[in-house]
Amino acid sequence: MTRRLLIAAACLALITVPLWIGNNYYVNIASQILIYAVFALGLNVLVGYAGLVSLGHAGLFGVGCYAAAWLLAGGFGHLTAALIALLIILATSAAFAVLSLRTSGIGFVMITLALGQILWGLAYRWIGLTGGDNGINVPSRPAPFGLSLASAAPFYYFTLIVFALAVASMAVFVASPFGASLRGTRDQPRRMTALGYNVWLIRFLAFLFSGFWSGVAGLLFCYFNEFVSPNVLALSSSAEVLLMVISGGSGTLLGPIAGAALVVIMKNVASAYIERWNFVLGAIFVAIVIFMPEGLVPGSVRLWRWLWAGARRFPVRGGVR
Repeated sequence: MTRRLLIAAACLALITVPLWIGNNYYVNIASQILIYAVFALGLNVLVGYAGLVSLGHAGLFGVGCYAAAWLLAGGFGHLTAALIALLIILATSAAFAVLSLRTSGIGFVMITLALGQILWGLAYRWIGLTGGDNGINVPSRPAPFGLSLASAAPFYYFTLIVFALAVASMAVFVASPFGASLRGTRDQPRRMTALGYNVWLIRFLAFLFSGFWSGVAGLLFCYFNEFVSPNVLALSSSAEVLLMVISGGSGTLLGPIAGAALVVIMKNVASAYIERWNFVLGAIFVAIVIFMPEGLVPGSVRLWRWLWAGARRFPVRGGVR
């Protein structure tokens, strides 16, 4: 019952964000949090449930950005551009998976890092296609069912709908037999193989699912900024979203969302008041690793249960223990 009330309160808070914030700048910050939350949820499929750490997911995020921007700049409609971009994202994810799943552990990390850097180099140097440092301007935002997304609040609600779909699909994924088999490949790959499961195929399909939602986040980011540059594919972007997943709590549904909120707020809000906000963010990450090694969300749950158990063990009656 308590869990349902918390979920209902969270949904109500998200739906009413433009009403109680009011300022368009902070509404845009909320949109960024949702976009990066979708990105982090996509990466969490590999990091948290498959046990595969990727340092090249900014490549898939950037492919979504560039594919949509290039098609829109070429005169395609929004729906056509989005559908083609999603197909390109899936094809790129499949290529990433085929090349990187030849190994695991540090080898997987290095291959995904190399693939991400290759895409960044192409975006930076292939000026005829990507515009290089000048990037690509997106002419306009879509207007689904005639509703313009040009202003902050409508775009926030559009992003919220996509975010809700991402969370729902992740919840179904985690609870499904496929999600259980993916966790099995993380914990006992040899035993899963002995039981007749195709470990490579399970990881390949999980990579496609992860890449799809990372690319969807890229599409949203393309529309949010209405501009794409090689920075979206940089190694720092991959490292940043990985920190979101780890700090919030990998292998959980809410952890990547909390990590995304933490990083985006520090970058865009706290940085306006704290000159050395990078130092503060680093200190927060160190504190999380030391005191909540499982992540912010699982660590907070553990702390709450400990406090609750302590309160029940030593009840206060009449002001005296």
